[in-house]
Amino acid sequence: MMKQPSQLEFGSIVGERYRIVRTLGSGGMSRVFMAEDLKLPGKQWAVKESVAGPQVMKLVRTEAEMLISLSHPRLPRIVDFFEHPRSGAVYLVMDYIEGITLEAYMKGYEGYIPQEQIVPFALQVLDVLDYLHTRQPPVIYRDLKPTNIMLTPEMEFILIDFGIARSYKAELDQDTVKLGTVGFAAPEQYGAGQTDARSDLYSLGALLLYLCTGGKYSEWTAGVEGYIRGELPRQLIPVIRKLLRQHPEERFQSAGEVIGELRHSADFQPAQQGISVNDASMDYAGTRVVAVLGVSAGSGATHTAIAVSHYLARRTRSVALVELHSTAKAFARLQEVVEGTSIGQSSSSRRFEVDGVHYWRQTSRADVISLLGGSYRFIVLDLGSGQDNERLEEFLRADYPLVVGSGAEWRVQDIAGLARSLQRHPQHKWNYCLPLATSEAVRRLRKELDHDKVFALPFHSDPFERDDEMDQVLDELFRGVIPDTRKKRFGFLKRQR
Repeated sequence: MMKQPSQLEFGSIVGERYRIVRTLGSGGMSRVFMAEDLKLPGKQWAVKESVAGPQVMKLVRTEAEMLISLSHPRLPRIVDFFEHPRSGAVYLVMDYIEGITLEAYMKGYEGYIPQEQIVPFALQVLDVLDYLHTRQPPVIYRDLKPTNIMLTPEMEFILIDFGIARSYKAELDQDTVKLGTVGFAAPEQYGAGQTDARSDLYSLGALLLYLCTGGKYSEWTAGVEGYIRGELPRQLIPVIRKLLRQHPEERFQSAGEVIGELRHSADFQPAQQGISVNDASMDYAGTRVVAVLGVSAGSGATHTAIAVSHYLARRTRSVALVELHSTAKAFARLQEVVEGTSIGQSSSSRRFEVDGVHYWRQTSRADVISLLGGSYRFIVLDLGSGQDNERLEEFLRADYPLVVGSGAEWRVQDIAGLARSLQRHPQHKWNYCLPLATSEAVRRLRKELDHDKVFALPFHSDPFERDDEMDQVLDELFRGVIPDTRKKRFGFLKRQR
């Protein structure tokens, strides 16, 4: 509540033009009213009243001057500004935004707004932040939080309340006034330095984390991964993690950079027609996830996951292979061999390394979310043959879902059966791998599934080692995403043969 008593009540007239209708809200330094325009019948405005000492007056005057100079569809227009010296009040008249705050909207969904709205929401906020940050001098908002964002009936987001925004001054080492909302403000807003565009980006990360955890968290603390909603776009996690870095130089450096990252992630497609492997760029956003699911026990899911991981490590480095099953034993046995320990005496550490691939044994979904915020270029999930909710969810959300089924003639139909049982889920990204299958079996399955991404995997006795035939198949499977980094002969050398 505003500490000072208001000079306005129902029916009061401000500036000989605006009649107060009702109170919209109040804070520590101000109160906002809805007012009707006496000169433009039917037109409504928001009137912000501040009553306090000279320092607050200066802040409000600065806010008015700043907003008057701005023009953006996601910012309220200032249409009038005047002071009332006798009462000590200052008034801003601005657009009345019909709608509700994001905080109220979340409460309507009990904290869980539809997941398909989150990335568009982030892009809308980034659009206005990019506008503010590229002004001369840059304008830093400094108080991005759910109660300062209005949602219109058309699902448009508008920033309100510029009470603590400021123009960036390059000659200052830190802010004169330390303001911001705990939980959403960047560390430098508490005295560690001057706020700049990266401070607002931290607040955006806090806001996104708040939305992704149903309003439970706005800071990245131990255990937060377990509260992130499972159905959300996977690409958001490393973006949020980078936005919330403690040191500004470790975050994204501009709103435009974040916009590019989100759009690149959202538009990512395995292979576009007319683009060759050599033309594809490795400079894509975030960590890519390959999920390997076996149709049945013994179908070769773990063997295939290992082969894929080492193939990717030879091409790109920075690969993790995750055993997403709390009771699986395969990685434990492998760790014993790698570390030379006795059976049943594997290390307490669940991570070990083989030829540049980081193996994570008996891993939970929360651990996977944590790894997504790291530096891995690819994470390969060995899901085994189980189809419990957690593993099936990870398979369906993966960038590259791989189904592994027996290549034996009498078992090929197992894959078709799995596809039918999950037909309610989109399957256009799925890849089907048949170890030791004949070309005829592959042809028939492609026809039955009406799907081109069906591959026969050759005999590959040691999945840790490079095999030319296996590499050819995986080159095709990852075409358009993994550039061919193998050295090529120059044309003139070929001609001299």
